[in-house]
Amino acid sequence: MQHKLLIVEDDASIVEMVSDYLSREGFYVVTATNGEEGMAKFTSDTYDMMIVDLMMPKLDGFEMIKLVRERSAIPILIMSAKDSDVDKALGLGFGADDYIAKPFSMLEISARIKAAIRRATKYVQIDAVKPMPEQNVIQAGQLLIDLDNYLVQKQEETMKLTSKEFDILKLFVTNPNRVFTKAQIYGFVWNDEYYGDENVINVHIRRLREKIEDDPSNPTYIKTLWGIGYKWEG
Repeated sequence: MQHKLLIVEDDASIVEMVSDYLSREGFYVVTATNGEEGMAKFTSDTYDMMIVDLMMPKLDGFEMIKLVRERSAIPILIMSAKDSDVDKALGLGFGADDYIAKPFSMLEISARIKAAIRRATKYVQIDAVKPMPEQNVIQAGQLLIDLDNYLVQKQEETMKLTSKEFDILKLFVTNPNRVFTKAQIYGFVWNDEYYGDENVINVHIRRLREKIEDDPSNPTYIKTLWGIGYKWEG
């Protein structure tokens, strides 16, 4: 199956380099040179993944990610020359799944895209509420979590989680009361070496809490152990 990518980037040389390489890797690549054009193409077609720059004319990457997340759980990779912790936290906070800083190698961006799509193919996005199948389902408080079909319901309402949010949730609920450090969470979910970027974990935990907790500031399920990590209580 050929996966379809949308690349939104205002630097023509980067667009050409990345799209040519990914096309040779077997992807079908669509490009846009600013956020407004990117949103127009996103809303008029379907894609397996989106790669977005942050600093663009007309509509910047932050706003575009926010708009996309209101409509879809598609994997989003930020590629940007802005490499500060604040920019990473903002991008992930708006809903991006991953962040790669310029300059980057073609091998690295290709590997990240393939990994994100592999994770996303396990996640079934569903808009209508329907009964949960009984096999491999975990009940935790008000949550029903179908590990096979990547579905989460809270009081019969289906939660829209990104693939990484679900992978973090799955790690927790299949290991209740076990304490995970941030490095362990990153290793299990991102399947990569942890370099101490706490913002990635912090932002994803915050977003997950906002979706599953009644009061994210006083969580029932995902408990923080200060200076150590997190654990699941349910």
